[in-house]
Amino acid sequence: MASVKQFQVTFDCAEPERLAQFWSEVLGYVTPPPSPEGQSSAVCTDPTGVGPRLYFQRVPEGKVVKNRVHLCVRAGTGLVGAERLAVLEAECARLVALGAVRLRLLEADEENESCIVMQDIEGNEFCVD
Repeated sequence: MASVKQFQVTFDCAEPERLAQFWSEVLGYVTPPPSPEGQSSAVCTDPTGVGPRLYFQRVPEGKVVKNRVHLCVRAGTGLVGAERLAVLEAECARLVALGAVRLRLLEADEENESCIVMQDIEGNEFCVD
């Protein structure tokens, strides 16, 4: 049986091009030039070809409950304590400037390092960890 080599993450959303542009800026991805008004989908891709493609599709209904799947922006990989928190806070500030909303800091415990829970411009939760 062949294994899956690539995958994409699909977002249901109200404004595909706007959300694709937001995530492109967050992740350093690229988006194709804007399409005509009213486009029902948009994509952004990792220019290195390593990360998954993100696909954004317009849906009529709004977000109602917490995401069952979310992205984690890995800013503090390998760091601990105050050094990790400083990096997470700096990344959080950058993302807030792009339109994200900070929800809460989850502090380190015996099992997990600290992370910051945020929302993108359409209210989808994600973590900075």
